[in-house]
Amino acid sequence: MISKATYVNEKDLIIACKQKDRKAQKLLFDRYSAKLLGICRRYVKTEANAEDVMIEGMFKILTKIDQYHGNGSFEGWMRRVVVNEALMFLRKAHNFNMTVEINNIEVPSQVSVEDDLAAEEILNLMDKLPTGYRTIFNLYVVEGYKHREIAEMLDISINTSKSQLILAKKRLKTMIEDQRMGGVARS
Repeated sequence: MISKATYVNEKDLIIACKQKDRKAQKLLFDRYSAKLLGICRRYVKTEANAEDVMIEGMFKILTKIDQYHGNGSFEGWMRRVVVNEALMFLRKAHNFNMTVEINNIEVPSQVSVEDDLAAEEILNLMDKLPTGYRTIFNLYVVEGYKHREIAEMLDISINTSKSQLILAKKRLKTMIEDQRMGGVARS
């Protein structure tokens, strides 16, 4: 077994986790759980469900760590595992095919007001989005997936992914503008 002192190095921590070293597994959990919970929280509305998804994701990470071969960043690999867990959770609870497809909608591409908001405010606004909007916004804007990849992940059409993103951006923009106006509803 590798001594705890060598766990400082991510590579050694991964090796120890592959050897089923419980102390290394706990250290990996302690080191990354908060960040992974933040990812889950962007997809899942309630803190309790986000924690459940994170725990399931961490379990998969620890049980399938042999599948990580050092190609790309370890944190990126863990992020993909957790995002997939969140999507599986959402698929069980929501039918993404029930969304309405729209075509030929024009929305200005420059929505830079999110720079002015604190991360917590953005998360609170995202919680108010319908699940489909929030999920696709996260996958496209935050995680960097392409519409083709999102469509495959969620078993929806590329146009549904695009329209959901457009509608999510529109809804967020409206909510931000309403918040700036002091919560005064628009007519």
